[in-house]
Amino acid sequence: MKSSTLYYALILGFLSAVGVSALDIYLPSLPSIAKDFHTDGSTMQLSLTSYFVAMAIAQIVYGSMSDMFGRRPPLIAGMTIYVIGAVGCALAPSVHALIAFRFIQGLGAGAGAVIARAIVRDLHTGPEAARLMSLLMLVFSISPLLAPLAGSFIVSVATWRDIFWVLTAFGLLGVFLVTFVLNETRTREKRLESSLSGAFRNYGHLLTDTYFMGIVGIAAFGMSSYMVYVSNSSFVIIEHFQLSPSAYGVMFALNAIPFFVFSQMNARLAKRYGLRRVVRTAALLYASMMVMLLGTRLAGIDNFVVMTVLLLAGYGFLGLVVPSSAVLALEAHGRIAGTASALMGTLQFVAASAVTAVVSLFFDGTSLPMIAGIGLCSIMVVLFSLVTLRPTAGRVFAAE
Repeated sequence: MKSSTLYYALILGFLSAVGVSALDIYLPSLPSIAKDFHTDGSTMQLSLTSYFVAMAIAQIVYGSMSDMFGRRPPLIAGMTIYVIGAVGCALAPSVHALIAFRFIQGLGAGAGAVIARAIVRDLHTGPEAARLMSLLMLVFSISPLLAPLAGSFIVSVATWRDIFWVLTAFGLLGVFLVTFVLNETRTREKRLESSLSGAFRNYGHLLTDTYFMGIVGIAAFGMSSYMVYVSNSSFVIIEHFQLSPSAYGVMFALNAIPFFVFSQMNARLAKRYGLRRVVRTAALLYASMMVMLLGTRLAGIDNFVVMTVLLLAGYGFLGLVVPSSAVLALEAHGRIAGTASALMGTLQFVAASAVTAVVSLFFDGTSLPMIAGIGLCSIMVVLFSLVTLRPTAGRVFAAE
């Protein structure tokens, strides 16, 4: 089977973005949801945490299932569960019901992210994989650009419940694309090599692979730093800095622009310098921006413009780290790409859930807890990259 790179980038990017859109699109409405349910910001952040936890749990299942049964059946099941969760959120009578249905929605959303990475590995390795992953990220990045703007618009003309009806439509479109448009990339012969007992053995093998786990550490704390921003930014920008929900949507979208612009440089830089060097250098620059942001805040500079500029620069460099880390982690595990992608995704979301939960404990309505969480995560990113990707730690990849 031979299909264009753009074909896969558009479909896989959309399937991945469906899960992220469920995070980004309702961020401008968090303060209004809190008021509607007569609760506080910390409780509302549990609706994000439950979503993270569900995605972490789900990816372990989807990855193994996609190795055993092909990529398409688990994707269809995941998108269907996502739709059920979205409908439940739209009809939720209480904040506790909302949190519960967000968990269900997260169980479905886990399919798109984990299986999209596995499909990339089915098709390519090395710079070609980086190119496809970067194109996927380009489509994927449209979500944080447009979703908060869409969410703020919906809240201004309707209610927060209508946001979840829009997500329901996204999920239904995902079911249609997987059922009628997406080609299967996991051949029947390769599926025969996979089994449930084999999946558990593979998870054990991956957990003891220090190189794989080091790459996962880079991606996990990179993801965590972004999720800290996602879970706190609406309260910080709307309530602390007194911007409107519409202005918040614009500012949130701005942070995605450097991310996807830099991510499109991945294939070219990887071919010239190698993926390892690209990730190592970008991680160092990313951490420099975020530590500088933390330093200015600790010095008493609580300025919206300063925070925005440093976040823009930092998330640009993160756009080089995230796609290349996924390629590096799966490079030597083509035979079990679904399982490896699942473990990577699960550990990413476990880390993000833990970090956002800890940061929420220190939430005080100011920008300091959010900035401190982002800064500490960026330090972990650069430490993992310097240890795992040091020049002397060469590794020969075998495409399985």
